[in-house]
Amino acid sequence: MATSGSKDFDLDVAEYIEEAFERCGLEVRTGYDLKTAKRSLNLLLADWANRGLNQWTIKQRTVTLVVGDGEYDLGNDVIDILSVVCRRDGTDYALLRLSRDDYINIPNKTTQGRPNQFFLDRQVTPNLKIWPVPENTTDVIIYDALTRMDDADIYTNTMDMPFRFYPCLAAGLAYYIALKRSPNRVQMLKAVYEEEFERAATEDRDRASFNVVPRYEYYRAG
Repeated sequence: MATSGSKDFDLDVAEYIEEAFERCGLEVRTGYDLKTAKRSLNLLLADWANRGLNQWTIKQRTVTLVVGDGEYDLGNDVIDILSVVCRRDGTDYALLRLSRDDYINIPNKTTQGRPNQFFLDRQVTPNLKIWPVPENTTDVIIYDALTRMDDADIYTNTMDMPFRFYPCLAAGLAYYIALKRSPNRVQMLKAVYEEEFERAATEDRDRASFNVVPRYEYYRAG
């Protein structure tokens, strides 16, 4: 028997909604059914942003520096920053992440030099604060940002995720709909959703080796 040779299976928003309703023992009958399900789908995506790292949403971006300017607004789609480097003459220098307290306690925030520290002020529009502030316009800040997924806008949209997360999305949407329409299935669908999410999240991880290296700069011989 011949296989299909096809690897393009995908679901659009309407198909996810239909699958979720069926798992709840229901059928999509009205326009409001579609509307309330799409709203739940977008809320589900927001919950995923709170649950941890989604590898496919990591985007590498750059910031054009301005002499003496240590604050830069980032895109509204930025959830968090994973790492930041300052590139000077082809060499990348890592920036240390500061807490809000660490940053506010820097005595002179106008000191110029090669940036070596950053604080991400996570407002509605995230603001990247770097220190020392730039001393030239030739250094480049490069950062890996965790960004939000595309919304489910129209019912013919496909979703912004790899195929391995399709079962998790369908299970999550079924659980969200059950909260409103099928309370007798809530516990069962929640258990299925959490299992699917755990399986997908475990697979969607960085497989680099983890090494622990001691630092001796504070060591004193007895």
